[in-house]
Amino acid sequence: QVHLVESGGGLVQPGGSLRLSCAASGSIVRIVVMGWYRQAPSKERELVASITTGGSTTYADSVKGRFTISRDNMKKTVYLQMNSLKPEDTAVYYCNFWGINLNYWGQGTQVTVSS
Repeated sequence: QVHLVESGGGLVQPGGSLRLSCAASGSIVRIVVMGWYRQAPSKERELVASITTGGSTTYADSVKGRFTISRDNMKKTVYLQMNSLKPEDTAVYYCNFWGINLNYWGQGTQVTVSS
């Protein structure tokens, strides 16, 4: 079993920055992709960014150039650096670790972008 704990959310003004962290406990040797998703009120959960074991990254068009996903294998942690935040980035952000027959989610962390 893998347990994921997110941190780093909060309230930030438009144009500000936040860094989300997702730390895993348990073995992640079978995890292939780590990702961040978000879900705004009355909207479906959407992929924000992902990173593979090989280091390949994918970003939603809405965050390209503003968000950066990275991972620290030794710490079993994935990060999401969010810059130039906009009100439309407001959502609950969830981390996800995926592998063959494996799919783990964190509890979510609230990000609110407002003046």
